[in-house]
Amino acid sequence: MNITKLQFKNFKRFSDVTIDNVPETSKLVLLIGANGSGKSSLFDGFNYLQTRTNQSHRNEEVIEYYQKGSSKGEIFIDTPNEKIHHVLGSKTIGDNLNNLKLFGRSSIRIVPTLGNKGNPYEIEDDTDRPKKFIDNDTRFVNDVYSYIKQIDDALREPVFSGKTADTLQIFHSFIDPLNKSLAQIFKNDKLAIQMVEFASSTPEVPAKLIFQKGSSKINYDLLSHGEKQVVVLLLNFIVRKSHYQDSIIYIDEMDCHLNTSLQYNLLEEIVNNWIPDNSQLWTASHALGFIDFARKSDQASIVDFDSLDFDYPQILLPEPKENLEVYEIAIPSNILFELLSNKKLVVCENQNDKYFNLLNLQDTIFVGVRDSRDVFLHIKREKRYRSIRDRDFLSDSEIVRIAEKYPNHRILKYYDFENYLYHPDNLLEISPLGFGKAEYLTEILRQKNDRIYSILPVLGTSRQNYEEFKTDETLRDKNLDSIIEDLRSDDFERFYKFFDMKSQFNRKYLEKFSLSKEKLVSTQWFKSQINALLVE
Repeated sequence: MNITKLQFKNFKRFSDVTIDNVPETSKLVLLIGANGSGKSSLFDGFNYLQTRTNQSHRNEEVIEYYQKGSSKGEIFIDTPNEKIHHVLGSKTIGDNLNNLKLFGRSSIRIVPTLGNKGNPYEIEDDTDRPKKFIDNDTRFVNDVYSYIKQIDDALREPVFSGKTADTLQIFHSFIDPLNKSLAQIFKNDKLAIQMVEFASSTPEVPAKLIFQKGSSKINYDLLSHGEKQVVVLLLNFIVRKSHYQDSIIYIDEMDCHLNTSLQYNLLEEIVNNWIPDNSQLWTASHALGFIDFARKSDQASIVDFDSLDFDYPQILLPEPKENLEVYEIAIPSNILFELLSNKKLVVCENQNDKYFNLLNLQDTIFVGVRDSRDVFLHIKREKRYRSIRDRDFLSDSEIVRIAEKYPNHRILKYYDFENYLYHPDNLLEISPLGFGKAEYLTEILRQKNDRIYSILPVLGTSRQNYEEFKTDETLRDKNLDSIIEDLRSDDFERFYKFFDMKSQFNRKYLEKFSLSKEKLVSTQWFKSQINALLVE
């Protein structure tokens, strides 16, 4: 189950807010915004609906808590299979609302110490959930008791070889997944925790979960708040995994008490390994690590709640992945540039930042955006950025004029990134067995001449979408003669500027050399070319 459209009318802070166009492929919807921007009001809506679908949790007296103004509150939800419309306080629960399965956790969920009372049987019908989303969520106590109950036999015996298949299955189902996730989340921490022992409660002694940390063994009660945060979330997924199937999961501020790297690792681990493929996670944060993961993940959407007046109708759409401004809720741009005052922030196309950053250019950080248009828009809005844009079909004179007007906007001297990767001089430095530069030059020229009459007709249409020309028509040449003449030339440095090695060159010729992109960007030739472009 996933939500593609959501609308609240006269609910909590919202007069009329719509979140639309959430892709069906989004396993994660990340709400970003400053404190008090309205993110938790959305979770209150989910919590209200969850209450309405569970007879044991209905509470007609709290409608005033959710209602905004005198008009009736309404909630609309679209999923690929359902369209739901619910009026606050409605006593009739339709079949479509009953088909909406929700499971939520508030931000107030850290249990500081374990007690000696718990009721794991409340887990089955979720009767231990708080009545309101702002209430303290103490379900972790029941999670621990349920966890201990199911792994008790698996942990008591020191030798596992004689255990039954059922007991071994319990061990592999409950112990291994927790420790593997802990290792993944704390992977760069030499003092990462692993669960090694437990102790059941007695009337006088509380239950214990014992973790190995370095050479020490530490009870759950003595873990840091960040470590407890991770354990509470993971144990909840392990014990209540049946609740998460085919459901909307909403968890507020999962990043509490976590540093930036742990934020990224935690969200990556949960989205990739704990959210079922038939479910969707909604979470809210203004943490850099969460925003960074959501921006880079193909399975995530970011919805920005910041600086919106919800007394008026608002329509929110997922932020474009190339929009670097989503980071500003965590680090305002003025602070970012101040912190990185000795760094060059270079915007580049697509996923090329991954390979440019492998160059380890001094004091330089590359950030990828969608395409050449977005590269230019970033440099136009924020002059402190630098950029690298593919040349495409820009003439020499056009590049000069663009550089004069936008000196931080750098343009590759060859058609695109791949022209550098597969340049004869770059391959010559690697010198794979059987490679001959002269033969390779002949092959490139042959393929160019074979394709030139399919390239020339698209010159004009390809150039129509260049954002630089839309911004300033005077940057454009009056004709295409110089580009056409260079393409028709057999001189390598003339035609290679406009011959696309990514899509026009058949690289089957190079397959025998097994050249990865990582290897191709590792040469001194490649590094010197990119470095020279940035220091011009």
